[in-house]
Amino acid sequence: MTIRPCPCGLPEAYEDCCGRFHSGTAAAPTAERLMRSRYCAFVRRDGAYLLRTWHPRTRPERIDLDPGTRWTGLEILDTDGGSAFHTDGTVTFRASYRGGSLHERSRFERVDGAWVYVDGDFLS
Repeated sequence: MTIRPCPCGLPEAYEDCCGRFHSGTAAAPTAERLMRSRYCAFVRRDGAYLLRTWHPRTRPERIDLDPGTRWTGLEILDTDGGSAFHTDGTVTFRASYRGGSLHERSRFERVDGAWVYVDGDFLS
C-alpha cells in the first residue's frame, strides 16, 4: 500500500500531517504549518477549518469555496518569524491551481496561544 503525501507538500500522510490540525486533535506549531494546513483545507474544501483559524478581527462572516477550483501545489517561498518563540510571522507562498497561481505574503498572529491567519498581500 502506497501512502500519498499530504496535499500541503510535506511527505507525511494527510492524517499524520494536516489532518490532525483539521480534526482539532493538534494545533499547528508554527505559522508555516498553519499556512500549509490552510492550503490543505482549501484543497479539501474545509471552510469550517479556514474560519476557525482566521483571526477574529479579520474573519469574514462566511467563506464561499469554488468547487471548480483544483489546487495543484504549494510552494513556500519565505518565512519570517512564526516559530514557537514568536507572537507573529509572515509566510510568502505560491499556491498553484489548474489554470494559474496565487502568490501571497500572509500575516499570522497568536491568539490565546494558537496561530491564526490575519490577512495577506497579493504579490505579482
